[in-house]
Amino acid sequence: MHKPQSFFHLHLISDATGETLLAAGRAAAAQYKNARAIEHIYPLIRTEKQLEKVLTEIDEEPGIVLYTVVDKKLARLIDERCAAMGLPSVSVLEPVLTVFQSYLGTPAGRRVGAQHVLDAGYFRRIDALNFTMEHDDGQLPPDIEEADIILVGISRTSKTPTSIYLANRGIKTANIPIVLDMPLPDALINAKRPLIVGLVASAERISQVRQNRVLGGSGVDFDSYVDRASIVRELAYGRQLCSRHGWPVIDVTRRSIEETAAAILALRGKPW
Repeated sequence: MHKPQSFFHLHLISDATGETLLAAGRAAAAQYKNARAIEHIYPLIRTEKQLEKVLTEIDEEPGIVLYTVVDKKLARLIDERCAAMGLPSVSVLEPVLTVFQSYLGTPAGRRVGAQHVLDAGYFRRIDALNFTMEHDDGQLPPDIEEADIILVGISRTSKTPTSIYLANRGIKTANIPIVLDMPLPDALINAKRPLIVGLVASAERISQVRQNRVLGGSGVDFDSYVDRASIVRELAYGRQLCSRHGWPVIDVTRRSIEETAAAILALRGKPW
């Protein structure tokens, strides 16, 4: 018999793009085949105000916290708050920096984002990350037409982590939730430039992920949120909207974030 897959929250806090954390977190999570990480990625966290918002979100959906933050004051705040919440927190780079310091005989300069070359590609990724964070979860500023890709789908179809992953590659990505029997915003329907892609998953997987979110303290109504019959209706409504507007649909049930992103990029510039 196969052990049923469980889900856990994995919070990744970075003062740069988060690529280092993403690779480390996924490498570790891959060793646990019966546990799937629900990734929460927080890039460009460089002030206490930004960090306070992140810590509030972590408190609402507790899980493992990994971070690459070179500012010692911010790092200490992460450790102290996570300890108060009873959550594990790990500075991914600190053990490596300690070894380097011991061998080289000098402390690290602790420069934020020092691993990134400040070329056009770097600034394109930062611009894309800023855009994506400003257009997350249905936020529709007037510049939505500047998006390269817009992801739509019902709750828990990996829209946000996929958006952040694409942004890390310099692709401006917005994501908009589909809510049962609620019309889509005009700004989305009228968008001409962006590639719009619908994300779906099996009702079983979405129900499992939502149960985990509720147990983490999201404050939503449990019965309606995780009911599979309700989820089936939500998915059918989402597929209907995508079909009506001619938007391609990708099933993320058995795809990693990387695989979903690759499938989305394969659609760019191709008829569907």
